[in-house]
Order: sequence, then C-alpha cells, then structure tokens
Amino acid sequence: MLLYRRYGSISHNINIALMMVAGLFINGPYALITTAVSADLGTHSSLRGDSRALATVTAIIDGTGSVGAAFGPLLTGFLSTKGWDAVFVMLMICALIAALLLSRLVMAEIAEKTCKQVPVSGGRQSSGAPASQPLLSDRR
Repeated sequence: MLLYRRYGSISHNINIALMMVAGLFINGPYALITTAVSADLGTHSSLRGDSRALATVTAIIDGTGSVGAAFGPLLTGFLSTKGWDAVFVMLMICALIAALLLSRLVMAEIAEKTCKQVPVSGGRQSSGAPASQPLLSDRR
C-alpha cells in the first residue's frame, strides 16, 4: 500500500501493476486467513462431531468479514474528505493490526512444523520425546 500510495500516480500502467500487487498481497492472505481459521477452529476438540457448532463458527468468521466489508467503505468515505493520504494510512494500519492479530497463529504453525518427526538412522523416527516414551508408531 505504501508503494501504491507513493508511485501509483506516475502512470496508468504503474497504477495497474501496483493495484494488482496490492490486491495479491491483500486478498490472497484474506482468503487463506478465513479458510485457515475456520479449519483450525473446526478441528478443535470442543467441536468434534457437532456440525451445528462448526457451522456457527464458520458463520461468525464470515459475518466478521462482512462487518469489515461494510465498515471499510464507510470509513473510507469519511477519511477521503480529509484526503486520500488518510485512506492509505487507514489501510496500512488495518493491515498492520491484522498481521499482529495473526502473528500468534503463525508462530504456533511455525513451531508445529519445526517440531515434526525427523528421520533417524535405523528406520526409526525421533519426535524429540524422551526415550522412555513410546513413539506413535509403537502404539499399534
């Protein structure tokens, strides 16, 4: 958004290219966030087997996105009377808030990926657990 704000008025082609890049970096993560959060909450132990609770969680996530879609243009219209710089600052602040709110989930995903089982010689896998605890493959 900062690049679009600064360089979008140079030419029509640069405006189009930067708008496409901004859309890629905004809408792509938005789509991933809504599906990832729904999937993450859908696999939570408190929702197992309860399709109504899962539907409620999904509706809340979609409804929250709809509220944002309703208030975004309203706030944009208000801020545009003060100048377009205020609109771009608002968009950048919203992106920063979203990144901060998702940082905990991202860190948990990274920690989960780095703690996966690592193959060790001898055909066994190490999960980082102490030797006294059996591996999941040993519990058959």
